[in-house]
Amino acid sequence: MRKIFAITGILIVAGLVLAACGGAATSAPSGSGETVTVKETVIVTVVAPASPAVVAPTGYGVTLETVKARGNLICGVNSQVPGFGYVDANGNFSGFDVDYCRALAAAIFGDPTKVEFRPVTAAERFTALQSGEIDILSRNTTWTLVRDTELGGNFVHTTFYDGQGMMVPADSGITTLQDLEGGTICVQTGTTTELNLADVMASLGVSYTPAVFEDADATFAAYSEGRCDAVTTDKSGLVSRRTVLADPAAHVILDVTMSKEPLGPMVRHGDDQWFDIAQWTVFALFAGEEFGITSANVDEVKASATAPEVKRLLGLEGDLGLKLGLTNDWAYNILKLVGNYEEVYNRNLGPDTPTYIPRGLNNLYINGGLLYAPPFR
Repeated sequence: MRKIFAITGILIVAGLVLAACGGAATSAPSGSGETVTVKETVIVTVVAPASPAVVAPTGYGVTLETVKARGNLICGVNSQVPGFGYVDANGNFSGFDVDYCRALAAAIFGDPTKVEFRPVTAAERFTALQSGEIDILSRNTTWTLVRDTELGGNFVHTTFYDGQGMMVPADSGITTLQDLEGGTICVQTGTTTELNLADVMASLGVSYTPAVFEDADATFAAYSEGRCDAVTTDKSGLVSRRTVLADPAAHVILDVTMSKEPLGPMVRHGDDQWFDIAQWTVFALFAGEEFGITSANVDEVKASATAPEVKRLLGLEGDLGLKLGLTNDWAYNILKLVGNYEEVYNRNLGPDTPTYIPRGLNNLYINGGLLYAPPFR
């Protein structure tokens, strides 16, 4: 009985297939009064859906085109924070954020000197970016939701993970934020620092008076003159500015972290090619350190590379640079002319500098940090 059911099922399926292929049978009367069966053949043409046209959004490629036509990159930076963005007595810019600008210029032009550094204050930096006065902002700027949505800009990957801190005179007796009850705290306007300070002190129930200043120089000048009991900014900024106080040892940074401060470059909305270039410049710095490629050995590595990802990174295969609108040796130029992330960090914030900051979260992921480059493929 089971065999009969199985055979019957097969015949039914076969009949359905034949009906679909042969079309429907219709009856039509003949002229002699006989009924003639006419079989209609139905031909079905299956058309594959066309691939959607890829249309570049408005503004795509405009920034790179403008930068190339001008012949240099304009980078908005700090000029008052040693280790990050600072101008020495000879007018030379140096610092961690400054070196990122040089890396971006190296990627575009193969020349890290083709960059104009434009000092911008905390209050004016976003307007300078929105208006096109600068091509990119690389100025110890914290990534926040409001800045990402309301200021017409996009943050690329974080280059430095930080947190807000508090510095006080060593002989003040102040060891906690609660000890600042009724005190005056110097803070720079136009920063997340100002809002964080208000939020944290309110949550602790601590009353204080903010002394607000336009830029870092004015803020720390007021603190050093004793016009406030403490000064607050990112911990990296406190470490940096303490080095230029008359007696650095006379000041201590409290053992407290008041916020998360992911710092990194920022570009304008509307030009995804420029965003990609800025983003992958950061990743090239990370990858160089991960693969052990330095400014000193990059030529040797390039000549003997066998690992596919290293070959793609250095432009030996894959055309990754062309996909960014650059030459295929864009990452090689970054590593050769500026160095990898570790070199940039140590040059500005390493143990042999006055602004030494242990790497901590700013280590590669393989060393317990948060730095991680997506695959170069």
